Amino acid sequence: MASILEGIDSPEDVQKLSLSELQQLAGEIRERLITVLSNNGGHLGPNLGVVELTIALHYVFHTPSDSFLFDVSHQAYVHKLLTGRRDRFDTIRTPGGLNGFMLRTESPHDCYGAGHAGTALSAALGMAVARDKSGGKEHVVAVAGDAAFTCGITYEALNNIAHHTKRLIVVLNDNEWSIDKNVGAIASYLHKIVTSPRFDYLHDRAVKLVEKVGGVAALRMARKAEEVAKGMLWPSVIFEELGLKYFGPIDGHDIATLIKTFEFLKKQDRPVLLHVLTQKGKGFEPAMQKQKKFHGLGPYDPETGETKPLGRRTYSEVFADTLVKLAEFDPKVVAITAAMPNGTGLDRFQAQHPDKFFDVGIAEEHAVLFAAGLAAKGFKPFCAIYSTFLQRAFDPIVHDVCLQNLPVVFCMDRGGLSADDGPTHHGLFDISYLRAIPNLVHMVPKDEDELADMLFTAMHWDGPIAVRYPRGLGPDTPVKDVPRAIPVGKAELLRHSDHDRVAIFALGSLVPMAEEIARKLEGEGIAAAVINARFAKPIDVAMLEFFAGTVEVILTLEDHVLRGGFGSAVLEELNSLGLHTPVVRIGWPDRFIEHGKLDALRAKYGITAEAAVKKLRPYLKIQQPQTV
Repeated sequence: MASILEGIDSPEDVQKLSLSELQQLAGEIRERLITVLSNNGGHLGPNLGVVELTIALHYVFHTPSDSFLFDVSHQAYVHKLLTGRRDRFDTIRTPGGLNGFMLRTESPHDCYGAGHAGTALSAALGMAVARDKSGGKEHVVAVAGDAAFTCGITYEALNNIAHHTKRLIVVLNDNEWSIDKNVGAIASYLHKIVTSPRFDYLHDRAVKLVEKVGGVAALRMARKAEEVAKGMLWPSVIFEELGLKYFGPIDGHDIATLIKTFEFLKKQDRPVLLHVLTQKGKGFEPAMQKQKKFHGLGPYDPETGETKPLGRRTYSEVFADTLVKLAEFDPKVVAITAAMPNGTGLDRFQAQHPDKFFDVGIAEEHAVLFAAGLAAKGFKPFCAIYSTFLQRAFDPIVHDVCLQNLPVVFCMDRGGLSADDGPTHHGLFDISYLRAIPNLVHMVPKDEDELADMLFTAMHWDGPIAVRYPRGLGPDTPVKDVPRAIPVGKAELLRHSDHDRVAIFALGSLVPMAEEIARKLEGEGIAAAVINARFAKPIDVAMLEFFAGTVEVILTLEDHVLRGGFGSAVLEELNSLGLHTPVVRIGWPDRFIEHGKLDALRAKYGITAEAAVKKLRPYLKIQQPQTV
């Protein structure tokens, strides 16, 4: 059988296919996804779940004149396959290849870049209003998973849609999952709609009416019958109360029904919401059985779905296992996450302390405010949120936690480069956006054991405190059975001599690079001290002042942007001390860093031992050999 996918170079090619060919195309797309992602890793489950939905959208609408916004956009791989990127799909998430999310610079069919949840409806409304004001006729379609409806921004948009535009299509892609099982009242509400026997019966009767009578009139009659049914079952359907006409739920894997429904909805002169039911991971049994694992993962066996074991604990797992012990020690310790129990490792904590675990859904602002309330009543909340996502809660951190000096612990996973995911997920800004806030302490561990010590330190600290740690594996440092407290604001001197000419202040995961630089300098006859800075705020001023008075140059290393980062803090302290010792800073430049492999990106941007030594040389005076 000839491949249909190989003939798809644009959405126009999709629109020429028959229904049976569309169904064959869906199967071929699933095979392509499973094969490519087994090598590259990526968001397999979400994309397997939206194959038919994406095909139907491209069959009915016309991008790039019409606009599709995928909330988060990690489920846009199918969209990329259908919009002229099929021949490059094997490069997805590889250096120089396709991005794992929507990217405006990658294709005109990607109308809006994204990577965080809850953004699609607001942005789609903005586009719809822009269209209205420009006198356009094009369509704007926002596809948002049910998890996005746990996000406050989504409700801010819903509150405004009917007031600002008369034409917008929202697709609620309901698979009951974000990364983990969705939580909260909205998830229960959607489940109630889906599982109601009475509504299911009335919905089936409506479908049969359309099949028997046919035509637009029958479809309108069926919709009217469903409206009456919904009015009897749920007098206050939340979406209709907010001004969006609700349709569904319908089968999100039935291409024919999807096409008919979209053809109907595109003629509506009012904001509409279509509720579609999909199965995350559809078509690949391992992904359906292990939905958390296959939301986003590295390479795997395309036959069995098995992945290679890492062989040791990740930073996330060390964090969670340490927190389990702390909660056994202190009954006031609780853990909070924003829809990331698996990503942060807190599913391990949940298993041991279910009564101390809180998943608030994709609601980072609420997570921080919730933590503040717990802390105000004497509890010790550990709020585990990726560095890139904690950005969304900046105001509650300032206003509700730090202003009141509440003892909330911010545990920032993915602090530093999140290499394969790219700019939406790099945690490169948290030192800058946190260190200016009064009362806040900011820690960065050099290894797994020091992470455990910092969490222990945080448990005993009476005020806001944050710890950032990288994605994945550390240097495999054994973790002590009993952690110890670290003096706040005190660095660790790892290497020192009486004739040091360079002082290297390294933060977190770049401490091994500092040791490498010191060895390279030693090979050139230059002694260098190595300091594990440990704290981005407060920095060890006494240690800094000592070395600033004895060495020729200070070198700072950080897995963070240079602007406002740790190196900037060192410069500020030296200025306050009235010292003029030269400082060479190594870190990420003032730009958004693309996706790629960690070592390659570090080499490209000069975050290597070789680049650091090269930058140091102009500051080192040439010493004449001594004569006897």
